[in-house]
Amino acid sequence: MAVALKPEYIFETSWEVCNMVGGIYTVLSTRAATLQKQHKDNLIFIGPDVWIEKTNPYFEENSEIFSDWKVFTEANYNLKMRTGRWNIPGKPIAVLVDFMPLMASKNKIYGEIWEQVGVSSMEAYGDYDESSMFGYATGIVIESYYRFFRLTAEQNVIAHFNEWMTTFGAFYIQKNIPEIATVFTTHATSIGRSIAGNHKPLYDYLNEYNGDQMAHELNMVSKHSTEKIAAHTVDCFTTVSDITACECAQLLEKAPHIVTPNGFEDDFVPKNKKFNSTREQAKASLREVAETLLGYKLSDNALFISTAGRYEYKNKGIDTLIESLKRLFELSDLKKEVIAFIMVPAHIKGFRVDLASALKNKMTQMDSWNRFTTHELHDYYNDNIMSAIHWFHLKNQQSDPVKIIFIPSYLNGSDGIFNKSYYDLLIGMDLTVFPSYYEPWGYTPLESVAFGVPTITTDLSGFGLWVSPKPQDIDSGVGIIHRSDYNSYIVATQIAEMIKKFANLNENDVKNTHLKASVIAEKALWKHFIHYYEKAYHIAISNKNKRIEKQDKS
Repeated sequence: MAVALKPEYIFETSWEVCNMVGGIYTVLSTRAATLQKQHKDNLIFIGPDVWIEKTNPYFEENSEIFSDWKVFTEANYNLKMRTGRWNIPGKPIAVLVDFMPLMASKNKIYGEIWEQVGVSSMEAYGDYDESSMFGYATGIVIESYYRFFRLTAEQNVIAHFNEWMTTFGAFYIQKNIPEIATVFTTHATSIGRSIAGNHKPLYDYLNEYNGDQMAHELNMVSKHSTEKIAAHTVDCFTTVSDITACECAQLLEKAPHIVTPNGFEDDFVPKNKKFNSTREQAKASLREVAETLLGYKLSDNALFISTAGRYEYKNKGIDTLIESLKRLFELSDLKKEVIAFIMVPAHIKGFRVDLASALKNKMTQMDSWNRFTTHELHDYYNDNIMSAIHWFHLKNQQSDPVKIIFIPSYLNGSDGIFNKSYYDLLIGMDLTVFPSYYEPWGYTPLESVAFGVPTITTDLSGFGLWVSPKPQDIDSGVGIIHRSDYNSYIVATQIAEMIKKFANLNENDVKNTHLKASVIAEKALWKHFIHYYEKAYHIAISNKNKRIEKQDKS
């Protein structure tokens, strides 16, 4: 058996390094602690310096770290950086680069990348420019470090790029420092997400789709082009789940070298007595806000359920969840009142002043037409969630067996109503539901079971498929429902039945279900998944060595 090739230096870059936007932040920030134990300060994360005018809560700047190298980089590459530590467990080194000076040269850079690898940037729009220039800047940063500290090919250096936004960094490395091994991870293909988001059937017709053709149809040419070419040219191409691997093989015409599933660390979960007290506080907070907003008391045994994530109405299955709540409303023999919290950030003006005042003054009733949202929306009438609530005639009346509360704010501890983080509220839930249609992995259900909260998801999420390739009921800890392009009505009905079943379980069965959820979560810790990345590094270094050897012979 060949000896595993291990990196001496790892540079990993993402738009979400020290910049919480979505699930990739969770992937990198939880994996960092495990990698940092192995590689110490030879693990360096590179992110965008987009918090220039505000304090970055995720970054602890330390100007003494690499001070000489920063001077070298600015003098030789005309790029400014800030160095410090990522404010996460493990406290790995983080470098934030100001990529904006490159914007003045973007057309020249686009031309060079076109000539080098054939990425088509002519049709670019939106966030493509900033993302590409950031990616290019990360390549410069890595080259500068390599040159300043005089690294060599024998030291096995890895440059790991996440998502299409960083691909220009991979192209820069391939041209300027080919002795560095490149890894590219797509967490979701841009064209696959676009197909799903545009209400086209992704799964039944996947084998018939041509990625290039769909990119032209959906105006995704540039993003698709850079992602596809990166997948084909890096030393190791990875993705996060088997379901996305199929997507890559069809739409990018490149199967990943290896699937690297997303793990997590459970250090954010309170232990022992603190767990119980935190859960009680969360439940009390949820109950207080709900009762104040609704204007009446909830039953003592009310079942608190929730969903969360980005506001991707179809892809995240928010539409299907609301429909399932209507089905649940119509079911007989539901033994508990159900309070559904939809924790999805939307376009808000701010927190509800009347609600905040009522909470502060311990008022039991509010005079308001709005019994649904905790924060003020800019446009109630064109909001998909509010429209669905009205479409299904959900009223939040006291006699209704099911109530819906929409929390359209980021739960970062200072939202003005709860003033708790998402995790500090998630722990208070009895059950969560994530009926995703497009979900390459799915951190939200994984986070749920980490807190011992049973969850319902679908086999179209990477996490759901990892738990079980076959549907299973909620008493397994993770309920998995089969979902396809056209069965959303059936999915909604099955979710309603599953919620009802959970609500009607006796206390002992509920405890067992919580325990099973925790057992599943333990299997997804990074200590069980990190070996996939070690294999990816081995593949990258091995392919780099072959590439260099071939070049030397020629």
